[in-house]
Amino acid sequence: MSGLADAAIVGAYEHPTRWAPNETQFQLHAESARGALDDAGLSIRDVDGLLSSGLSPIGIMALAEHLNLQPRFHDSTNIGGSTFVAQVLHAAAAIAAGLCNVALITYGSKASSDRFAVGTGGLSGGDPPDQFEAPFGPTVMNSYALVAQRHMHEFGTTPEQLAEVAVTMRRHAGLNPHARYREPITIDDVLASRLVSSPLHLLDCCVITDGGGAVVVARRDRARDGRKPTVRILGGAESLRHTAMGRRDLTEVAAAQSGPLAMQMAGIKHADVDMCMIYDSFTITVVATLESLGFCGRGEGGPFVSGGRIGLGGELPINTDGGGLSSNHPGMRGIFLVIEAVRQLRGECGKRQVEDCDVALCHGTGGMLGLRHSGATLILGKGD
Repeated sequence: MSGLADAAIVGAYEHPTRWAPNETQFQLHAESARGALDDAGLSIRDVDGLLSSGLSPIGIMALAEHLNLQPRFHDSTNIGGSTFVAQVLHAAAAIAAGLCNVALITYGSKASSDRFAVGTGGLSGGDPPDQFEAPFGPTVMNSYALVAQRHMHEFGTTPEQLAEVAVTMRRHAGLNPHARYREPITIDDVLASRLVSSPLHLLDCCVITDGGGAVVVARRDRARDGRKPTVRILGGAESLRHTAMGRRDLTEVAAAQSGPLAMQMAGIKHADVDMCMIYDSFTITVVATLESLGFCGRGEGGPFVSGGRIGLGGELPINTDGGGLSSNHPGMRGIFLVIEAVRQLRGECGKRQVEDCDVALCHGTGGMLGLRHSGATLILGKGD
């Protein structure tokens, strides 16, 4: 049993907002923290570990002051969209090492009301590798489109197969009262939407919203006194992918490294996983991630996501909240993967509940597929 078993997730809260022009970023953090602590039956006075990201380089200090916390452990890791999946692992490791007993992980973003067009900016050119890319003007979106183009060329993946991911996520969002978009869409709707970066259409791309969320990780002996059923942290791993000095494989993502390590630590096989929360910045992200995690072979992701397999009632339900494609995406969506997985394992999801949900896999992706990106895989299990 790994050292992560010393800790459990005892509280989770997703801020219901998708548009908060009259709130500050710190308010979203604070309101999410309050919700998660209330969910856990704890108070801010119980917290001795603070983890967050998406703030300024020293923003965690300001956040601690805003929350009136003086933590003895803190972590402001920033690896993009996978950050908060990784921070659950960091919190559990800190608890196992005796660095803290109750860790609060928070996120808040006003990407939409601040008019921050996530994924559309060019490269800065400030980092050494960018010198070879920035002159050509690629954006985050362009890099994902390049991966999609290569996947289609190499494996015969079709636009219709990518579109099925968006259609499934929208179907799930229709069961989530807080999702940004809930109206059903069809494959034809996706293909008829504006082409943004070939072959990706508008509906192949995540939404941009405001949002916030928080998770509480605590020592398991402390967790047993909580208000809600605990969620066990069975295993996890992190990884990075980059251009490998030019020897890169556009269709393999960081999950190929973190996925097997996480599953080995958890002592599970693919057949044991009841549902997945997969980062869906774009439809191609889901297809490539499922392949690299090993749920299907290389090049088989297109057929795998077709025919209802990843929908509720299918073999492997994915992103039951509607995902970044339809529910919310404030810029760094990793925390929402964890929150929805916790809710599923507790049996709290109502009409979108996965039957007999005992094991959930979360995988976050941060950065740019095809150039350099991070991956974090987390395996969660129903509590004792």
